[in-house]
Amino acid sequence: MVQEMHDGKDKDMILPPIQQNRPALSWEMKIKKKLKTVPPCLGIFRPTVGQCCHQCTPDSLSKKLGQTSLRGFQNLLSVNETQTRYRGWLVRRVCCALFVSGCKIYASPVSNRLERVCQSNRVKEALAAEHRAPEGGDSRGQLNHLSPLLPIINTCISPGFLRFLSWVMLKMFSSVFGSIQVNLNHLPALHRASKEGSLLVYVYVHQSAVDCALIPLVLFCHNLRVPYTVCPLHIRSFFIRSILQKVGVVLLPPSALTEQDAEMDSLYSPVITSLVRELLHEGQAISVGVSAESGRGGRWLAHVTQLIKEGSVPDVSLVPVGISYDCVPKTNNTQVDLGSVLQWLWSLLWRRPDGSVRLHFAQPFSLKEMCESGRSRVGEWLPLQDLLLPVILNNRADCVFGRRRMSWLLPSHYASEPKEQTPLERDFSIAIILHLIFSAASCTAVMSTSLVSSLLLYRHRKGVSASALCRDVVWLTEELLFRNRDVGFGGSLEEVIRYSLSLLAPHLIVVAVPSRRDPFIVPRPSLAAALHLALHAQIVTHTFILEAVGACAVSAMLCEVVGSGVSSRVRSDGVDGEQVNGDMEFDVVLCQSELTERALQLCHLLPPGFMPPCQSSQSFALDAVDSLVRCGILIMEEIHRDVPICDFWKRAGALSWTTSDDPYHSDSDVEEQDLRSYKISQPSQCPEMLFFLCSMLAGHLRALCWATSGLDLLHTPLPEAEFVAQMHSHLCDTASQMKQHYESCSEEAAHTAVRSLIDLGVLSEERQRGGVFLGVGPLFESSENRRKLQRFISQYLFN
Repeated sequence: MVQEMHDGKDKDMILPPIQQNRPALSWEMKIKKKLKTVPPCLGIFRPTVGQCCHQCTPDSLSKKLGQTSLRGFQNLLSVNETQTRYRGWLVRRVCCALFVSGCKIYASPVSNRLERVCQSNRVKEALAAEHRAPEGGDSRGQLNHLSPLLPIINTCISPGFLRFLSWVMLKMFSSVFGSIQVNLNHLPALHRASKEGSLLVYVYVHQSAVDCALIPLVLFCHNLRVPYTVCPLHIRSFFIRSILQKVGVVLLPPSALTEQDAEMDSLYSPVITSLVRELLHEGQAISVGVSAESGRGGRWLAHVTQLIKEGSVPDVSLVPVGISYDCVPKTNNTQVDLGSVLQWLWSLLWRRPDGSVRLHFAQPFSLKEMCESGRSRVGEWLPLQDLLLPVILNNRADCVFGRRRMSWLLPSHYASEPKEQTPLERDFSIAIILHLIFSAASCTAVMSTSLVSSLLLYRHRKGVSASALCRDVVWLTEELLFRNRDVGFGGSLEEVIRYSLSLLAPHLIVVAVPSRRDPFIVPRPSLAAALHLALHAQIVTHTFILEAVGACAVSAMLCEVVGSGVSSRVRSDGVDGEQVNGDMEFDVVLCQSELTERALQLCHLLPPGFMPPCQSSQSFALDAVDSLVRCGILIMEEIHRDVPICDFWKRAGALSWTTSDDPYHSDSDVEEQDLRSYKISQPSQCPEMLFFLCSMLAGHLRALCWATSGLDLLHTPLPEAEFVAQMHSHLCDTASQMKQHYESCSEEAAHTAVRSLIDLGVLSEERQRGGVFLGVGPLFESSENRRKLQRFISQYLFN
């Protein structure tokens, strides 16, 4: 399988401690008998992940070339006496406390921060705009108006509290995880940046509340500056809030349940922008978690970008962080009180460590360079309805070139700044958010549970034998490594399969009968099982997104061939217009332009984070088609011409001359383009591979299709939160009636589907005093237009 580098740092990587203590499964020996030794050549060199974007930040990339060294991994929970200055029997008993006491802590001055924030022009203008400015500039009057935000401004890092909580977290995480593996390859770059005085902002994709604690703990244990961490949870306990604010955790105001609620206060955004400015002037680091589903955390990145453009801060180095879980901790509650914390701590005494975590810190890159180059946003950004409605409703063959504008990642109606951003500035801030989401996901390692979940959910939904699953794990691991994606597991194939199946056991049915030498593994046909597997399989879909888009485009064209019955695309072998009945053979010729157009249309429906904003949609669609050629699904088809392509004089319009002032115009532009076509490869495994790739996007597309059909059942207009809740209930009811496709009815799928319908103009937003209300748009009150939309989406679903 994949062998880890066996240096001093990687001794704990072969098997996490949990695997040694886990009881043997009844079918373990049967799997072991079926396995063979796999050559370890794939793991000799690990893929290099987390490099800067060569297009957006070429200077940052050139500075880092040759500075990355292979240092392996380190288990953060494996603390021993060698990491302290002392030795002996007693030291081995208290080595964790000694290690924490020896870690370096950077000073966090907070003496006059409150005064500097109150005296900033941004806060003064906000107070004046709200007619709350005190007469004569009385500072006491300012403090009265800012009293709900004073604890946020006074957030600091106390060395004593930080050491104590770090020791508590190390002990606590030892009961939650088997290991926390840290990629040490890019930590020297962070140390150099810290010595040079660079301002660091760590950005990760939010998965669990544990994310907020992992990054500061890792940086503290490696003698790096602990960042001020933005926490999106609503902490109701005053005792917990006071402790967290002593270790640099920036919380929401007590009266706000979400970040959007806090932004409704006209003073919140100016105060936070001024606070970020003062923190960066103090040399502090910041850690922000962003969510592609709700746009949470994007406002903080917009504050940093705004300060760079204003010149208030010279430069900031952004560090994407990839966090991988064998099992994502279940901490979905947004409200935390003292009772829930004590109950969770009590449960840790009776639980066994479950799974491991891996963290990858990407290379820092300059935000100022990204802002000045402007390369993070290419092409024209258009509303989704301008891109797709002409194709959906009017059956236009060609689609509008452009990029989908995802303005909901940075909602304008929450911006309470006196000076509003221009649409171009907002689009640029959204492009930076999208780029960071994509970068953080790209440097995230694929864990063994993610790999097995993807195979069981997308390739072997009806079950698979253990030997076939092992064969597919080897194949998929090779494909991941060839695509420069790191994997978060090691050891023999038998250990990897046994470990991942034991973690996924509550969601699987394993049948081992004496008559069969091979155990049979089937995913449980339940909502919880499908959602759990789909959550882990997302990172595999992100890796194969090009192939998945191309495969869905091929599936759409095949559906058109089958639906038409008679098609010129079907090779007739001498019989013209032969009727296509029964099982269709894959002897079909696909036009490159049509195939690319189908892929381009599908690109606009993808959730945020799958496409880098520095790449145009047209380029992405072409890459999607080329990826199917590279993996052997499509074969280039030769076109026989009556006239050789090099015979210019025999062409219809011999030579055409045009007058143009465009310096990039060429006479070759008027020449007829070389048309290409493809046909589907004939190997026996090609259809299975094609359908495996189509299934990766089926959950998202099916949720969008079900949401469109469920509009008749909702009594609109409704508040946005209630509308999403009812749509989620409709998706669950539809999956329960069909008794399949439960991965299409998650809360994230409901949010994404509703957001896509809003961007398409199917739903209209109406802002009232009680919030945002959603109703069916006038164009889609017609059932015929809704059916056209359903047909357009369902063409990409392989049936």
